[in-house]
Amino acid sequence: MILINLKQNLAAPPTEIINVLLDHERLNRFFNAQFLLLKPQNCGQINGGKGAVRQVRTSGYTFAEQVISASDNHICYQIVGNKPVAAHQGDIYLTVIEKQAFISTELTYSIQCISPWWMPSFILKFFIKNDIKNALTKLERYFKECTT
Repeated sequence: MILINLKQNLAAPPTEIINVLLDHERLNRFFNAQFLLLKPQNCGQINGGKGAVRQVRTSGYTFAEQVISASDNHICYQIVGNKPVAAHQGDIYLTVIEKQAFISTELTYSIQCISPWWMPSFILKFFIKNDIKNALTKLERYFKECTT
């Protein structure tokens, strides 16, 4: 089992960050992939939230991810099926950090999955971790530019 936990401080409140992260078809601004919304959220859920299914195309793979739950401070999603990795679940947690009159948010991105039999776990972990680090850096830059 591969476990990855990364943190990033963002210059925005959690609700703004959630809105950006649930804008599925524009996630390519941050992640090294192309996204297509296949199914919208379930009735009564926040926009892009629980029940939404997105197609992801990256590194020669095409697969679907489904949002399992979404709130103002947490997103949980899973890959549908076992390709390109098995038992993949991503959790994004948002915690408010208040410094005087300015609000920022600590984002914690946790991923767990099982590497395919033909790829050593440490190699897959390296690539996933690198992609997420780059995405979080782009996300940080995006929110910095929004506040200036």
